[in-house]
Amino acid sequence: MLRRNVRLRREYLYRKSLEGNERVLYEKKRKVREALQDGKPIPTELRNEEVALRSQIDLEDVNTAVPTTHIDDEYAFADEKDPKIMLTTSRDPSAPLKKFVKELSTVFPNAQRINRGGQVISDIIDACRSHDYTDVILVHEHRGVPAGLTVYHLPFGPTACFSLLNVVTRHEIKDKKGLGTMPEAYPHIILNNFSTKLGERTSNILKHLFPVPKPDAERIVSFSNNSDYIEFRHHIYNKRAGPNSVEMKEIGPRFDLRLYQIKLKLGTVDQAEAQIEWVFKPYMNTTKRRKFL
Repeated sequence: MLRRNVRLRREYLYRKSLEGNERVLYEKKRKVREALQDGKPIPTELRNEEVALRSQIDLEDVNTAVPTTHIDDEYAFADEKDPKIMLTTSRDPSAPLKKFVKELSTVFPNAQRINRGGQVISDIIDACRSHDYTDVILVHEHRGVPAGLTVYHLPFGPTACFSLLNVVTRHEIKDKKGLGTMPEAYPHIILNNFSTKLGERTSNILKHLFPVPKPDAERIVSFSNNSDYIEFRHHIYNKRAGPNSVEMKEIGPRFDLRLYQIKLKLGTVDQAEAQIEWVFKPYMNTTKRRKFL
């Protein structure tokens, strides 16, 4: 297994090393293509390469000529198999954290919860890789209050780290009437207001934690971005008599997430040398005025 992981990492690093050259070549062909379409002269710096570039353009489809990146193959097989998630906690979890993680295991379909015990997280991730898990979710706490959530996508990333705020468990919701048992149908996913490139990246990580639902499923999970705070809500709905009449009921749990770091592929917790794709820097002068998601 170790040799296989080393080989896969080596293959990834080789593909990533080609990305820069592919991007430069793509930009050259784009400039030549636009010049030919607009009837303008070829840019001076590209005239020596015009013949070779035009021959490549003639053989390409414009829609498929865009170079791929390491991001494209992270979820390449997401349509072929449902996600399989392992949920665990930091060491010596308190009773509130255990209760919260137990509720999370009912939110994510195909999720399995394990007691952390004395296990090292790198060993847990290696075991999950060998058993075809797609993601590991690690929940942290601070003084008995759930305070952090980290999503590791397997086999080699990305890793997204979130702060966890305003946690309300299922049994703390005020309107408890008719809560019943937690539905097991795959939920519909609502992703709201993820408008930037980083927002799309974040929503892509979150949505792939859930399998594709059936059209008639009456369960909804929503992630709504509000000033870089991602509000998670969990509802069921019932169609009532009359046209366009729907009754919605929150079934919990409820919490807010705030993204503070994304590590590149190969960026699981067992690799300290992983590259940082994005990190929140609260002490920069412009941070308070910017909206990242």
